[in-house]
Amino acid sequence: MDYTEADLREARRQIASTVHKLNEVVRTLESKPDPGRYRSQLTLARRRVAAFTLAADLIERELDGRRE
Repeated sequence: MDYTEADLREARRQIASTVHKLNEVVRTLESKPDPGRYRSQLTLARRRVAAFTLAADLIERELDGRRE
């Protein structure tokens, strides 16, 4: 499927926002009195950050390829 540059830029913006929010969740859960209690939530949030970061990198690569 072909995406416009505007589509890619908006997706990158949304991903950055989501990563920021997920990082806030991680910080909040880690600062709780018993962070081990939230182990599964922390694992999920960290994995999502990694996945969204990968997606953002791929979008950036696509945008860079269009600039050449």
